[in-house]
Amino acid sequence: MARTTVEAPMSGPRPAPDAGGRRLPRLLHPMAWWVWALALATAVSRTNNPLLLFLVLAVLGYVVTARRTEAPWARGFKYYLYLALTVVAIRVVFRAVFATGITPRDHFLFSLPHLPTPDWYAGIRIGGPVSLEALLSAATDGLRLACMLCCIGAANTLANPKRALRVLPGALYELGVAVTVALSVAPQLVQSVQRVLRARKLRAGRTRGARALRGIAVPVLEDALERSLRLAAAMDSRGYGRAGRATPRSRRITGALMLLGMCGLCAGAYGLLDATAPAFLGLPALGLGALLCVAGLRLGGRRVTRTAYRPDPWRLPEWAVAGSGVLAAVLLLTHLGYDPAQLNPTFYPLTWPRLPLVPTAAILLAGTAGFLAPPPSPTRRADAP
Repeated sequence: MARTTVEAPMSGPRPAPDAGGRRLPRLLHPMAWWVWALALATAVSRTNNPLLLFLVLAVLGYVVTARRTEAPWARGFKYYLYLALTVVAIRVVFRAVFATGITPRDHFLFSLPHLPTPDWYAGIRIGGPVSLEALLSAATDGLRLACMLCCIGAANTLANPKRALRVLPGALYELGVAVTVALSVAPQLVQSVQRVLRARKLRAGRTRGARALRGIAVPVLEDALERSLRLAAAMDSRGYGRAGRATPRSRRITGALMLLGMCGLCAGAYGLLDATAPAFLGLPALGLGALLCVAGLRLGGRRVTRTAYRPDPWRLPEWAVAGSGVLAAVLLLTHLGYDPAQLNPTFYPLTWPRLPLVPTAAILLAGTAGFLAPPPSPTRRADAP
């Protein structure tokens, strides 16, 4: 009689290459994607160069296309692009309506009806002449905010926020639950909209136009409410929201440590940003605040006991992805090897912006996350009986 052996399941996915030299597919640690996206958003906040901002959008599109999964909520990056276009359009319209006048050297485009304003409303005009320089400046400001929104959208597309909840410290589990629910709203709405659109197509209903909005919005809101109730029931059955076992003295000490730590972090950040601040408000205050916060998290985490089944590993690909984003942010923050004025070109007078070499290389370095990360795991479906 033949004897069969059953291998024990692995504790986690292995990133080692297979026999053909290829990397095995696995999901990257969710915090690695969030560190990468937030670092890239920090780099975006330092520049107003439209060429660099368009390059950031191209990098985000490449990374999302290369490393997103087949989950329904992972297809929602285009909705963040629609939101980004809306932000740019609103910024341009506001600049055209609340105009500040044009100079003789500006390129006049058109004029809006001017509304008189009272004396206490001086400095802002409603209507009047609109110049090309003003619209381009407004579009660039809106494009910077749009890029930051797309960075958050890329993190929501690439990382599952529910998996990120497992790696938060035990003292922050209440805050982590609230943040996870908030971050899950957009992916769930995207999934609901896609499901409702498919159902309307099968019924030969309208899927575009103002008349179809009511037939889409009501089922989407109903589905979102039903998902929220199911999530609340599931979280209640798993013990979320339970009262802690910490004593009142321990709670007071934890709160004091966290409050003092946050004050130290704020003072340290202010000292680093303000060159005229005293020396002790820089790195010393920042380090002391970080130590107090860590002590408060350690003390507060003792009252929460959690277990994790097959925790997400943090290996070399996670370090590479997070490091590429952090290094790009550092290069744009420190102004090493280039003129800082190249990050914020002026439109008065109107000139074509230049593409600086070092910031361009930094953004392209962040784009290496598209192949530094392992390929995502394919979606597994249950076999039919």
